[in-house]
Amino acid sequence: MNQNLPVLMIKKLIILPYQEVRIELNIELSKKIVDLSEESYESKLLVICPKDALDSSPSFKDLPDIGVLTKIKAKMELPNGNYRIILVGLNRIQVDGYKNHEVYTNVLLANIKKSEKISFDEKKSLALSRRIKKLVSKYIEINPHTSNSIASTINNISDLDMLVDIVTNFMPFDQKKKISYINTYDTMERAKSLIKDISLELEITNIETKIDDELRAKYEKEQREFLIKQKIEKLNAELGISVDKNKEVSEFEEKIQALPINETSKNKLLDELKRYSYTNDANPDSSVIRNYLQTVISLPWGVLSEDETDLKKVKKHMDLKHFGLEEVKTRILEFLAIKKNNPDINAPIICLVGPPGVGKTTFGMSLSEALNRKFYKISVGGLNDASELVGHKRTYLGSSPGKIIQGLKKCGTQNPVILIDEIDKMVCDYKGDPASILLDILDQNQNHTFIDNYIEEPFDLSKIIFILTANDIKDIPAALKDRLEIININSYTEKEKIDISKKYLLPIIFKEYNTKKYKISDEVLSYIINYYTKEAGARNLERILRKIVRHIIINESDIVSITKSLVTNVLGPVKYDMKEQAIANYPGSVNTLGVTPLGGKVIPIEAVLTPGSGHLNLTGNIAETTLESVNIAYMYIVSNLKTFGIDKKVLNANDININALTSIKKDGTSGGVAFTTSIISLLLDKSIDRNICFTGEINLHGDIYKVGGIKEKLIGAYNQGFKTVYIPEQNKREIEYLPDYIKDGIEIICVNNYEVIFDDLFTNKK
Repeated sequence: MNQNLPVLMIKKLIILPYQEVRIELNIELSKKIVDLSEESYESKLLVICPKDALDSSPSFKDLPDIGVLTKIKAKMELPNGNYRIILVGLNRIQVDGYKNHEVYTNVLLANIKKSEKISFDEKKSLALSRRIKKLVSKYIEINPHTSNSIASTINNISDLDMLVDIVTNFMPFDQKKKISYINTYDTMERAKSLIKDISLELEITNIETKIDDELRAKYEKEQREFLIKQKIEKLNAELGISVDKNKEVSEFEEKIQALPINETSKNKLLDELKRYSYTNDANPDSSVIRNYLQTVISLPWGVLSEDETDLKKVKKHMDLKHFGLEEVKTRILEFLAIKKNNPDINAPIICLVGPPGVGKTTFGMSLSEALNRKFYKISVGGLNDASELVGHKRTYLGSSPGKIIQGLKKCGTQNPVILIDEIDKMVCDYKGDPASILLDILDQNQNHTFIDNYIEEPFDLSKIIFILTANDIKDIPAALKDRLEIININSYTEKEKIDISKKYLLPIIFKEYNTKKYKISDEVLSYIINYYTKEAGARNLERILRKIVRHIIINESDIVSITKSLVTNVLGPVKYDMKEQAIANYPGSVNTLGVTPLGGKVIPIEAVLTPGSGHLNLTGNIAETTLESVNIAYMYIVSNLKTFGIDKKVLNANDININALTSIKKDGTSGGVAFTTSIISLLLDKSIDRNICFTGEINLHGDIYKVGGIKEKLIGAYNQGFKTVYIPEQNKREIEYLPDYIKDGIEIICVNNYEVIFDDLFTNKK
């Protein structure tokens, strides 16, 4: 006799006989089925799984002919309106067909066949039960995470049908397999399938155990992720499952084989690739190895950009971009000319030394354009970590190549122009000495096999044109300085700044702002330079010119020329006076010359007498070497009082107080002549012409020695309007490199002993 039961379709959950599950229902139809079951069917439901789990609206033909009879053990209505029910699987039943409910047409009813007990051999059934129990016991034994209570529960079951369903529910089978057990009505068939499936699980588990033992002995110190990966690979090999690392490995191998490197390096990379193919993606080492391989492969091994060989074009481009810098331009042209005859010649390693704003950095950029090479800039000012240049070992977290290799990778060529900026400002501390690393990078006898700590393979740096910059040559380490071709770039004179403004700065500004060309006279440019800038280069001058042009565009579009009044209106009151002398013509007041980060500068010195006992007091921003120079000057004067006509009583009855008027620390011995002149002027009560300045080192016998930066000093004296400069005789040859208008603009007197100066200033005063 057939009977009907409401049907509950569940796609994502499996329920077997003798199993208890908790379900939350949020669909009105499902909740209606539950209510109907409680009202009319003694809380019983038929739970089925459609044949096609992806079909959202299955037809009767898609529904199985076997389901699980369940009973609602408990029901709870949640605050959100959903039902939470507990279903207990009773037994497997056969369906004779499906129909819609007479009242609730959306509710599906199943016609249940009358249960007919299948007869089977009891001995065979007992044998199957024992076999299942034995297999389950073995499975529990070799799976330590399985509860032992399950074994005792299973051993107490005598009914084969119940045993099969409970074990099926316990085993870690996938959903598809469990559905097949639901849809198999014959108990004997289910038991045989269960024995087969448990045996397969045992085999897999035994293989896993074997792999664990093998790998534990060999790789006991390896990370757990690596162990799991090896286990999976061994297991797949035992089961005949092929695992492909994806085509990335083969692509890497193809690229490595194509690299123009030696076989040793190539084999090392292939070993790393093999290690990568065996490493689990979840292992952090996988990404480390992959990044390493990608970095090495992406380097421009043997890739060279073709140089521009037309020397005229190169020179024209450099002249178009930069004023002056004739020495460095000539050196580049020499290199290109020789390279035509010998393509393997090493590029020069040039260091441009000069004050800020004179075009050192931008020259590197324009050089790369002129030569048709890539450009990369490395700023080492304040750098104290040597690893920034030579890279970090791959053992460090977040390791990467050094800046040199990074630059080559970015440029994509092996022969770019690399600018290393501000090498005089590197720092040596506990993190390392960057200067020592530069020794290897810039050594043309070794850098063809440069090894970065990250890459760990030799890379040729000899094709690179290195341009280095510095403000002060004294701060460049001696060993590094020996590797370089030093080219000094002097500060610009007023005349040069005017030419730069007219030929370079203003045309660029007019073109960039897309405006008409406004007229500006040399007089107005001179006014701007002398009263609104205080620099060796032309960087601030460019900013000011841009500001003036922007003002005209916004406020005074009808303007034709730039006048002083317009400049004052835009820039405000004057800020500096480059021509103004800092001191008056008092006895003891003289001017010396120094070199600052802004170029050559005139430093005023003043001295006064105060009652005392012949002590020498020095104030101002003075370094120790300068203090020694003052003491030498004083001792020279004391030992030659008669020669200079100085009254010893005046010297003994007074203290000499000297002050150097400078905000920048005065260091070095070049002020010796000026200090000597200041003290003599003070003691003789004779003033020195304020248009005269001095530079030179003096010894205890009055001999005057060579000093550094003479060109910068003379340019500084010229810029500040001085008429006469005394310099050491040993510096005479450097005068030849001065522009003619400077040599004609100031009187340069070369002396080798102080008595010559004394005779000029104090006996035959001009």
